[in-house]
Amino acid sequence: MAPTTSGNPRNAEGGRGTPGKGTADGRKAGGPLPSGGPTPLPEAAPGPILTHPHGRLLRAGRPHRILSGSLHYFRVHPDQWADRLERVAAMGLNTVDTYVPWNFHEPRPGHHRFTGGHDVERFLRTAQETGLDVIVRPGPYICAEWDNGGLPVWLTGRPGMRLRSSHPPYLAEVERWFDELIPRIAALQAGRGGPVVAVQIENEYGSYGDDRAYVRRVRDALVARGITELLYTADGPTELMQDGGNLPGHLAAATFGSHAREAAALLRSRRSDEPFLCAEYWNGWFDHWGEKHHVRSVGSAVGTLSDILGTDGSVSLYMAHGGTNFGLWSGANHDGTSFRPTVTSYDSDAPIAEHGALTEKFHAFRDLLHTTTGTPRRPLPADPSLLSPRTLPVTHEAGLLGALRAASVPVSSPHPLSFEELDQASGLLLHRATPHLPAGSHRLTVHGLRDRAQVFLDGSPLGVLDRENASLDLPGRGERASLELLVENQGRVNYGPRLGEHKGILGGVAVGPRLVHGWTMHRLPLDAWTEEDLARAVSAAPPEGTAGFATARFTVTEPADGFLAFPGFAKGFVWVNGILLGRHWETGPQRTLYLPAPLLVPGENTLTLLELERLGDRVEILDRPDLGPAEEYVETF
Repeated sequence: MAPTTSGNPRNAEGGRGTPGKGTADGRKAGGPLPSGGPTPLPEAAPGPILTHPHGRLLRAGRPHRILSGSLHYFRVHPDQWADRLERVAAMGLNTVDTYVPWNFHEPRPGHHRFTGGHDVERFLRTAQETGLDVIVRPGPYICAEWDNGGLPVWLTGRPGMRLRSSHPPYLAEVERWFDELIPRIAALQAGRGGPVVAVQIENEYGSYGDDRAYVRRVRDALVARGITELLYTADGPTELMQDGGNLPGHLAAATFGSHAREAAALLRSRRSDEPFLCAEYWNGWFDHWGEKHHVRSVGSAVGTLSDILGTDGSVSLYMAHGGTNFGLWSGANHDGTSFRPTVTSYDSDAPIAEHGALTEKFHAFRDLLHTTTGTPRRPLPADPSLLSPRTLPVTHEAGLLGALRAASVPVSSPHPLSFEELDQASGLLLHRATPHLPAGSHRLTVHGLRDRAQVFLDGSPLGVLDRENASLDLPGRGERASLELLVENQGRVNYGPRLGEHKGILGGVAVGPRLVHGWTMHRLPLDAWTEEDLARAVSAAPPEGTAGFATARFTVTEPADGFLAFPGFAKGFVWVNGILLGRHWETGPQRTLYLPAPLLVPGENTLTLLELERLGDRVEILDRPDLGPAEEYVETF
């Protein structure tokens, strides 16, 4: 999902297999790939199930219309995959599409995760059991308002790396990743009895570059690893974007939120022998911290969907169900002037709400799709069960700086090191130096701050800096003083030329004109902490000051969904039974965090909070979301 003018969990293990579906090397679908040697190609398969002779879309030779919805398995707890897919089908859709985020599956080079919530094969089989076709969008870049556009930090942090281009080191890593991923997808193609009917080549490349050779290399890498179903590209509906992203011989689709008839006319003027596919119809929009909650009225959303269908077009709703940016996976945008991090919720005003509720938009879409297709309606799933509202007292456990200092062994360097230099993708870094501060006031400046820093002098908070306001007055001491900066990575840019931008302090810290040297740094990768790491931090220091770690406990008989509110708190992170749920921030718009039932256990449950600025005295469990004051938003193409 590419912005245009606006700049834009605990995972259950296991999954159901598909008996009788094997791969060319004899393993069952979903099993481990053999190590070493070339990637085995899947068995030979007939031609793609989706074809488009003479501009007419066919499925297995019969007239067909793709009615799809985006649902990202990585934004939904795996215990809820089947439920959310059932809701997609109940809307009247026949297909689901999903991205595959590389960084979600390969957090370190060669360390692949394909179990539990990372089990994309299980998700695809679950979609098939629901009666849905699947479109897979493997990138390697996905945008999706996902941290770093789905690219691993260990890749984008390499000196000299050139992303999304024919740069040989980048292509080598893409092909190595595809060696691991694509055979898993190929084994579940429709030609081999699986649900996958189409695969996207790269992602909205025409919004980024014009290296056509690179796009061909991505296509070739998919084909060489066994993709035989329909291949397509997806780009904005302008000549410039279509020119940069599409490939001759492959279906060219469009992504947009409005002006459907104009988009259809443009694509048909360029490819008269191809059917019209809106690969992303933006029926809602995502939110940034500090802005309003973006919504799209039912009438507006239905109107554009009706226009797409009225042009005999196929469509994928982006999003059908948005889900949640659990942990620290939310990305960010930069509009050329300001940095705008994305909130924890990815509700996106989708027809299926973040917690699975069926909205007014859902029912309006369902009615339109039924009228258009005439297919029988599936039964509607019941709304999710919700916890009863309650207020939980909070216990302050540990002071902020004391706990964070004790959470890791410090690293020393003459200069403050960045996240990339410390091999850390996300979370916090605590920097400390002891400069001499003569009497009088001095200007402290942090050069190249990415993204936010709290400043402490001799343990007392002085203020907060960010990318746009990176200096403050520092009082003199007449002697050496302890200067500490707690730096937060608020999410990596996921779209545009700043993709892969590094995090932390990139240019040094100065008092007046003089750089400060002699730093120690504590790595605080919050999303990688185990329950033991978290427990150690919580108990590492006495409670002091207005910030730090706190806990709240509550008991449930039967786990159900809920929404957490943090009255009186300013900014921080929350864990549920040791699992990092996400960020909260009083700047809004998001005022509650979605608490999925699968994260809870019968009996006592524990919330752990890391508050960076101001602790409240209670946490509230609510039975409805509050995503903040709303404004109508429609992307203009």
